Amino acid sequence: MKTFVASLLASLAAGTMLSAPASAQHAGHDTSQPQPGAGLVTGQDAADRCAQEAQRHRDMGHAVADGACEPTASDQPAMDHGTMDHSQMNHGAMAEGEERSGMEMPMAQSGQESMEMDHSQMNHGDMPQGQASQGEMDHSQMGQLSAPSPAMQGMDHSAMQGSADDMIPLLPPPPEAGSGPARAGIAIWGEEAMNEARQELVRETDGGMRLWIQGDRVEYRAREGADGYLWDVQGYYGGDINKFWFKSEGEGSFGEPIEGAEVQALWSRAIAPFFDFQAGVRQDLTGPERTHAVIGIQGIAPYKFEMDAAAFISNKGDVTARIEGEIDQRITQRLILQPRAELALSAQDIPELGVGAGIDRIEAGLRLRYEFAREFAPYIGISQEWRIGGSADYVRAEGEDPSVTNYVVGVRFWF
Repeated sequence: MKTFVASLLASLAAGTMLSAPASAQHAGHDTSQPQPGAGLVTGQDAADRCAQEAQRHRDMGHAVADGACEPTASDQPAMDHGTMDHSQMNHGAMAEGEERSGMEMPMAQSGQESMEMDHSQMNHGDMPQGQASQGEMDHSQMGQLSAPSPAMQGMDHSAMQGSADDMIPLLPPPPEAGSGPARAGIAIWGEEAMNEARQELVRETDGGMRLWIQGDRVEYRAREGADGYLWDVQGYYGGDINKFWFKSEGEGSFGEPIEGAEVQALWSRAIAPFFDFQAGVRQDLTGPERTHAVIGIQGIAPYKFEMDAAAFISNKGDVTARIEGEIDQRITQRLILQPRAELALSAQDIPELGVGAGIDRIEAGLRLRYEFAREFAPYIGISQEWRIGGSADYVRAEGEDPSVTNYVVGVRFWF
């Protein structure tokens, strides 16, 4: 008999030690519901317990809708926490000292599993509203107000909600768009101010008449023998499509008559976004009198090469041509290096002009300019000129060198 009593006391002591940690951790939770041999709570008892549970959640600051505990047709049983995963839930948001009793939670099948349940990750702060009964309360929507547990590290939440772009509806513009009056600005700025603004817009964008003049090369030339000078000026008056274009070139040596000078008057019409077709007349101002018909193109080729090519037919029937090209290479926003080349050709010998058939002259130069303003840029450079073929023979016959090197100082301007 003594042995039986001792064994019974030892068993009771061992059971008490095993159940104490679980009881302490689940203080306030009703663990009696799923115990073997115990039935589910139904009827009025379930409604009373649901009301008590809802009130406790309200006391803890949780949002619980009124009428959440009213019985439904399905007569669902009380909420069973036994099927819930409490490992990701956070009770940290509960006020310290508040009771958690009344939450119906089954004891684990073993005492060890019950002791391992951690409510520190549970958070009832975001309990959804409008649940029909306690059994429908979904703790999976409870937010986490504390730092995520190690178990939640690496969880992919991208599938839980759509991206921000998915939430923005793609709708057509409202019917009111563009339905305002055509002259709505008049109500704000007045008729006079708006008329002035429209006229300015027309002047700037519709190809209004403009005057533009550029001195591409106005320079002093230092060379062996007598120093010289050169000018190359052009400009236009007109709109975007049609213009009156004028050009003037000339050169000479100081103390001597001008070696060559000409002026051109051309009609220019845009034939492409960056090219104009030009036709007109050219008048030579020195040497034997010559008047030429001119036909050519001028514009910007790919890679920003500025091109000017023209053919000339004189009143004597002489046919000549000239091709010029240059490109700006920006070293800085204001310092620009400009390579330039010019090629002159003739279809026949013109002895009175000292021009031979074929390639008459080649000139290549390099100029470095600094733009104090876009409209004003002094420069220095070097220019090399060669007379070729029959033209070189004419030059030698006059006792001159067919190859001349010029060191130049000049200014480029426009207005």
